[in-house]
Amino acid sequence: MEKNHYKRTTITSALPYANGPIHIGHLAGVYVPADIYARYLRLKGEEVLFIGGSDEHGVPITIKARQEGVSPQDIVDKYHTIIKDSFEEFGISFDIYSRTSAPIHHETASAFFKKMYDKGDFIEKTSKQLYDEETGQFLADRYVTGTCPVCANEKAYGDQCEKCGSSLNATDLINPRSALSGNLPVLKETRHWYLPLDAYEAWLKSWILEGHKEDWKTNVYGQCKSWIDQGLQARAVTRDLDWGVKVPVEGADGKVLYVWFDAPIGYISATKDWAAQQAGRDWEKWWKDEDSKLIHFIGKTTSYFIVSFSRLCCMQKAVLSFPTMFRPMNSSTSKGTKFRHPATGPSGFMSIYRNFPGSRTCFVMYCAPMPLKPKTMTSPGKTFRPGTTMNCLPFMATL
Repeated sequence: MEKNHYKRTTITSALPYANGPIHIGHLAGVYVPADIYARYLRLKGEEVLFIGGSDEHGVPITIKARQEGVSPQDIVDKYHTIIKDSFEEFGISFDIYSRTSAPIHHETASAFFKKMYDKGDFIEKTSKQLYDEETGQFLADRYVTGTCPVCANEKAYGDQCEKCGSSLNATDLINPRSALSGNLPVLKETRHWYLPLDAYEAWLKSWILEGHKEDWKTNVYGQCKSWIDQGLQARAVTRDLDWGVKVPVEGADGKVLYVWFDAPIGYISATKDWAAQQAGRDWEKWWKDEDSKLIHFIGKTTSYFIVSFSRLCCMQKAVLSFPTMFRPMNSSTSKGTKFRHPATGPSGFMSIYRNFPGSRTCFVMYCAPMPLKPKTMTSPGKTFRPGTTMNCLPFMATL
């Protein structure tokens, strides 16, 4: 049974992907609600750590770098700065905004993998994967496109169909093509390490489907239930790629940790980054102490992230022995009694207008004075140019 009171709360928000700027939808879906909750707890005098950071590995970044004729590091440096500046200008009150290309993250993610590897938590398998003979490299999932075997979408990726949401392997695609050369790839043997999610199936089923059913959006719950009911399968946590966290075992040259494995660890490495910036800070109490509560704001991220979120639970169960339940925060649209509580911040304030009896949801108006700086944030097809007066946005927040 979950405790009723904790001494401190660790709040995380989804790590924005560093291959483009954030837009107003990102703010509305994740960062403003998380910021509101952090400010709310601080106002109550509670001990809070609000974590953020850029997700900087993965194939889309290498594709963008190739298109622009620069290095992946150039891409993430550019967009990390843009995103970080945007958050600061909007007044999002992160205690730390870190990044997954930082040395402290590589060290932390490597340590996770190595500890699980040494404990025998992975399955090592040699399999045939798609290989582009013209470019001379194995094709990571996002370097393969083809027809989805489930819904016949002709633009499905090698890891997921974004039309029907099906989780795929590149070899599942019909008529697969290399996104690098456009050629038909061939199958070639390669070795990778897999996380046996099936070994955690009973625990995940109990935690997601039975113990925390009310915490998930209906569609996410349904999709997770479908995957679990079908039986979870082992998923590869390494990739043949030259951009990312190197696999820290002998004989793994040319391989990196799969971005869905290393990115969630970014919350922990960001906490370590925060602790390293001032003497006396202890990152471990925010993740290991029984009196610490962890809350994730994951917004409208794809349902596939929930599987990776479950992987993080498995990894932390294996590595950190973290005792507190993981609670994702979702929004609600219930009606209730009027309530107002202003909160001041370094560059804005919030007003909680509705408190709903029997629920954790309120209606919040977040206001921030915005300096006139062009191209601070973008939305599809236009640039969001903040004015010099208060910009107020209404949100549903779960408290």
